[in-house]
Amino acid sequence: MAATDTHHVIETVFRIEQARLIGGLTRMLRNVSLAEELAQDALVIALSEWPKTGVPANPGAWLMAAAKRKAIDAFRRNKMLARKHAEIGRDLDDERDASVEDIEAALDDDVGDEVLGLIFTACHPLLSPEARAALTLRLVGGLTTDEIARAFLSNEATIAQRIVRAKKTLGGAGLSYEVPHGTERDERLASVLEVIYLIFNEGYAATAGEDLIRPALCAEAQRLGRILVGVMPDEPEVFGLLALMEIQASRLGARTAPDGSPILLTEQNRARWDQLLIRRGLAALARAEALGGANGPYALQAALAACHARARKAEDTDWKRIAALYDSLREVMPSPVVDLNRAIAYSMAFSPEAGLTLIGEIEKAGLLPNYAPVPAAKGDFLFRAGRLADAKAQFERAAALTRNEREKAFFLKRAAVCNGE
Repeated sequence: MAATDTHHVIETVFRIEQARLIGGLTRMLRNVSLAEELAQDALVIALSEWPKTGVPANPGAWLMAAAKRKAIDAFRRNKMLARKHAEIGRDLDDERDASVEDIEAALDDDVGDEVLGLIFTACHPLLSPEARAALTLRLVGGLTTDEIARAFLSNEATIAQRIVRAKKTLGGAGLSYEVPHGTERDERLASVLEVIYLIFNEGYAATAGEDLIRPALCAEAQRLGRILVGVMPDEPEVFGLLALMEIQASRLGARTAPDGSPILLTEQNRARWDQLLIRRGLAALARAEALGGANGPYALQAALAACHARARKAEDTDWKRIAALYDSLREVMPSPVVDLNRAIAYSMAFSPEAGLTLIGEIEKAGLLPNYAPVPAAKGDFLFRAGRLADAKAQFERAAALTRNEREKAFFLKRAAVCNGE
């Protein structure tokens, strides 16, 4: 195998194994930064050795062994051997000094699922949602700080500082770096799911910038979701989130025109929807429901997405079922955004006037005052009701509020249509 081919294999293997390496090392060392450094050291060793010796039969195990050897060196350099001996000594029969073999044996102890532990660590609620997202993409996703910065339209220095501060916060909190149990596990899992969906949504509907969608960010969130269902096979909401992301991602290729402008869901070419992702999403939804999670927030949202996925044509969409699902969703996940989407569903299921009534309640309560989708939805209701002048004003207001250039152009185009242009 040529050296360039070997390097490509090494990089691929490392991307696959990185989260497990960092997770396992973090559990051993109680230090995220040091764990990441050691994983990188193992990669450097592989880049040096594998072109000469060939790719080992079990490359993941090889990398972990190399990282453990570097960990032992770190113990020696940083005078951590005595501390490790004190921990190991409780399980030894004599008072002899701990040898390298003793330490290696301790490092080989069953430390649970490394990846799951790392995900729960990176998504710890001690951190802000933005810090959780950046740290998760760095440690679990393996993205560089530059890649994360580009994904979130930030600069590399800002993202690097965010990650460093997050690591310091975790390091100073005295965490166990283990998967929590019981009530704490449920609470922390909610944080994990929130972070993954935050990453997905930023790719699915970019909040700012030139591009409406960033498929690479969606793909990374889907990959994280697939990892999560692999390590938490009995959690219905994990499957609900994966189902939601898979089905929504199936539409990415049809959501924008060649010039990058958005295409409404009802006007998309459904032949361009990814049927493999739809099948995966529907299977994950069925698993969530089989586990008793049909009424979970993510499973309900996935069921909503499934209504669209199952409709061969836009006119086949079961809007009354969608409206009923939104009734259920607002009970378990009350939010103004859910109310807005419910208003849209009612406008399609019953009449534009029904939607206007519900969106009027949102406005009367002073909710989402500067949220571009509110006047955009209201403009659509008014347009379908034949009130073109009022619709034009709402589309112009939506254009003024959005920070996404593609959306802005789209809203202004709809406003122009109200003038017969």
